[in-house]
Amino acid sequence: MNSTALAIRNEKEALRNPLSLALTILLPAGLLLVLGSIGGEDSETLNATFITPGVALFGFVMVMFTSSMLLARDRETALFARLLTAPLRASDFVLAYSLPALMVASLQAALVFGLGTLLGMNLEGSALLVVLVLVVMAVFYVALGVAAGAVLTVNATTGVYTAVLLLTIYGGAWFNLDDIGGPVKAVAGFLPFSHALDAMRAVICDGARFGDIAGDLAWVLAFTVGAVAVAVGAISRRMSE
Repeated sequence: MNSTALAIRNEKEALRNPLSLALTILLPAGLLLVLGSIGGEDSETLNATFITPGVALFGFVMVMFTSSMLLARDRETALFARLLTAPLRASDFVLAYSLPALMVASLQAALVFGLGTLLGMNLEGSALLVVLVLVVMAVFYVALGVAAGAVLTVNATTGVYTAVLLLTIYGGAWFNLDDIGGPVKAVAGFLPFSHALDAMRAVICDGARFGDIAGDLAWVLAFTVGAVAVAVGAISRRMSE
């Protein structure tokens, strides 16, 4: 078996539970509708322009959870032990478990931003810059999921999901960190979530260019490279056991 065959197998596993897959894709869009209806365009934060990037990251947390669950379940069966006998490198495993999840994340983001546009989101800058930030963050979340699935049990991955979800929300997903300040803002300033949101909102609201968001993007990219490295390292450790 090669990495392509394993990725196809993982995609089929996702399709075997169409209800879960549909919820993963549609729930973020439903959340955007609810939050948008609560605030409306007159709200400073609960409006489509402000919350659409945050809802997109919320969706990526769900994808992270499903990718971690898939790998953790495989590890608890004889399948993963058989896979370890195939001529696959650790990076091949990471790629095979990441690609189907990244496809789902792409559908999520497209649906969320499409709905955000219908709800009144105004894009002042380049859509390509927003897509670039989304791609980097999608890889970050999925890599976290693969790393968690490689070292934790199925039940334990729920704790990781909860922690990352809270960090995403308190990274400013649907509120302004400047209104809170203090330790919350300080911690959020170190993690990649607020930097990704700041970059996307700068492009969407202010028409920022690449140079304007380069600092935030570099911060997010550094965390993403680190997450991928951790995922590869976690799989390598499993292969050597």
